[in-house]
Amino acid sequence: MLNLGIIGTNWITNQFVDAAIATQEYQLVGVYSRSFEKAKAFGEPYRATVFETSLEAFATNSDIDVVYVASPNSMHYEQAVTLMNAGKHVIVEKPIFSNPREWVAAAQVAEDNKVFLFEAARHVHEENFKIVKKEVKSIESLQGATFAYMKYSSRYDAVLNGEEPNIFSLNYSGGALADLGVYPLYAAISWFGMPETSHYFCTKIATGVDGKGTIILRYKGFDVTILAGKMVNSYLPAEIYGLNKTLSMDSIESITTIEVINGKTKLKESIAQKASENPMMDEAKDFADVINSPNDIAKQKEYKEWLTLSQEVNQVMTDLRKDAGIVFAADEK
Repeated sequence: MLNLGIIGTNWITNQFVDAAIATQEYQLVGVYSRSFEKAKAFGEPYRATVFETSLEAFATNSDIDVVYVASPNSMHYEQAVTLMNAGKHVIVEKPIFSNPREWVAAAQVAEDNKVFLFEAARHVHEENFKIVKKEVKSIESLQGATFAYMKYSSRYDAVLNGEEPNIFSLNYSGGALADLGVYPLYAAISWFGMPETSHYFCTKIATGVDGKGTIILRYKGFDVTILAGKMVNSYLPAEIYGLNKTLSMDSIESITTIEVINGKTKLKESIAQKASENPMMDEAKDFADVINSPNDIAKQKEYKEWLTLSQEVNQVMTDLRKDAGIVFAADEK
């Protein structure tokens, strides 16, 4: 049983803790928050016993094995490095770090301290994501793909009122690309590899970040178009198309339906499996398997593949920001 600590007390943390406990691989032991009252209010229902407002004290607590980090994006690097230097494994909510400099430095800290560093890209671990990846290989003469993940954020109302929420702040490495675009980018790079070139045409909002935008990933012989946004809603399906067939999915961030459509007959075949009740269970189980099996060659190979994919996504996201002229405060450190 892994003793879990968490940083961040929002809804996504609740979902991860519930998923982790459901795998029967973790128990929640500790909560770090700037507010002791918030830490205690979050942790007590899970029977947690460690509540800290000091990151250093939290990191060095010997009762904690692994920490899930779901703080504002710009805080991920410092917190993850502090935890790993104290011998803790870390699971960092996406986007894992603000830029490649942070990514490389953090990965080195993980290696030096012989701990594991995970990016919580949950959809990559889901069975339906893997089914699509396998099916893509059977598409003759791939012609392209279109992915959309645009969801109106209630915090955009605060922007319209002249405020600057963390998720829409350059100081906190926010914006539509960082928050939602990471999902379709993970899919594109996992399924098709690194693009030859990448471009981002975005709408910047009053705070200086991207509120929405269109991403074009250019591959040899085809393009992938991605729509990402936090100031509008989209209900488009995700599609991958070739000369012989088209794959149609209900979404890109949590796939529950997959249809293979024959290009000539237009006949449809459903190939999706039933998704886990909690979408974070698959990643939580995978991370526990790696931590608990340090000598399992197959699992450690898979871990390295996740790391490589994380680094590639981080690089492309940075390239896209540069293409759009978006500079985070973390880039200037």
